[in-house]
Amino acid sequence: MAEIKVDPVDNHTMVIPETEISAQKPRRTLRVASLDIFRGLTVALMILVDDAGGEWPMIGHAPWHSCNLADFVMPFFLFIVGMAIPLALKRIPSKGKAVKKVVFRTLKLLFWGLLLQGGFSHAPDKLTYGVDMQMIRFCGILQRIAFAYLVVALAEIFLKDAQSNDIAAGYCSVFRLYCWHWLLGACILILYLAMLYGTYVPDWQFAVHDKESADYGRVFTVDCNVRGKLNPPCNAVGYIDREILGINHMYLKPAWRRAKACTVNSPYEGPFINDAPSWCHAPFEPEGILSSISAVLSTIIGVHFGHVLVHLKGHSERLKQWIMMGFALLILGIILHFTNAIPLNKQLYTFSYVCVTSGAAALVFSAIYILVDIWGLKYMFVPLKWIGMNAMLVYVMAAEGIFAGFINGWYYEDPHNTLVYWIEKHIFIGVWNSRRVGILLYVLFAEIIFWAIIAGILHRFGIYWKL
Repeated sequence: MAEIKVDPVDNHTMVIPETEISAQKPRRTLRVASLDIFRGLTVALMILVDDAGGEWPMIGHAPWHSCNLADFVMPFFLFIVGMAIPLALKRIPSKGKAVKKVVFRTLKLLFWGLLLQGGFSHAPDKLTYGVDMQMIRFCGILQRIAFAYLVVALAEIFLKDAQSNDIAAGYCSVFRLYCWHWLLGACILILYLAMLYGTYVPDWQFAVHDKESADYGRVFTVDCNVRGKLNPPCNAVGYIDREILGINHMYLKPAWRRAKACTVNSPYEGPFINDAPSWCHAPFEPEGILSSISAVLSTIIGVHFGHVLVHLKGHSERLKQWIMMGFALLILGIILHFTNAIPLNKQLYTFSYVCVTSGAAALVFSAIYILVDIWGLKYMFVPLKWIGMNAMLVYVMAAEGIFAGFINGWYYEDPHNTLVYWIEKHIFIGVWNSRRVGILLYVLFAEIIFWAIIAGILHRFGIYWKL
């Protein structure tokens, strides 16, 4: 389903004229190093927030409204996917071949998403595998990426009517050239807002299916009978997922369990308070149907940045477009949030959240582009570049814990007496006499830097895991 390729051919390349980098020959095709580094940074952030977020909740997902470091990871991925689409598809002249490639890649993403996050894999902590098909989780990170990629890539194939590679450097020139993409984005936004604020949410019931919960099997009722609410129990996003996916196929441990209304340990995880609202016990799908429709907007914005990279050849023209749009999105999202018009919310993937995270992605990428592709400071970011060039491998092995789960399968006397636990306890936590600091350093060194080195070795031999 996925390919391990011994192939140095790049997925996204660009042509940098001789006038921009004098040491190069004219029209030499180079890989966009900044995009690889940005992808590697995002994968590293995912590992950091997933594995250290329990001890450092300020970098983990916000329980509901607001936006922490972890909440930037998904939109950064979608932004990067969008940027890469014009770079990849411009080399495929046939629409039929392009569609075939897009559909095949989408199916592979869906397969790996279901395998890794559907409940089949119990790594790294449990030495079992398998899932009850009545409880399989249909949605997840790769599934959302697959959906956004499919929609935007097909739009790029069928809505693109411009053949010119070079256009005027005016700010609106790229917008005009791809106006149909933005019309699609506007339709998606209108559909999302109409469903978010117009869907009636009735009362609903659920039974606790988490076997680790003290309330396993207990039935709760949630009172709603409202329309247009953005609170945890009565929003349209959750209602649509319950109706279409089924509550048994949703994520059992949503971030809202760490809310102050649910646990005295907030923002840490902990036992529920005695009078916790019934919805604290409920599942919720953070990568659900309606929120994934809104998530397509992050990819459309990323495609625009890819169009700028393809059509505008000067560094200053590119940066002017990227930075101005980045700040505009960031400011708009902040205004929407702090005026209480549309709050920042990753679980609902609100429009203010789209703006803030896409604006941040634009500015972070612009900064990396300046440092790497203009100033040539590539060696500072080589580990991130290696991760970015083998992102799928690092995501599966590190972020999803498959490698750690494999190592934990070899234990001595007790399943918790493994090499992973020994290194974590004696080399990091024990030395620093602090679980919080030890876990943070373990994630940085034993996971992120370790997998950067592995990815670097594979890069040395031209081995990449590509979908």
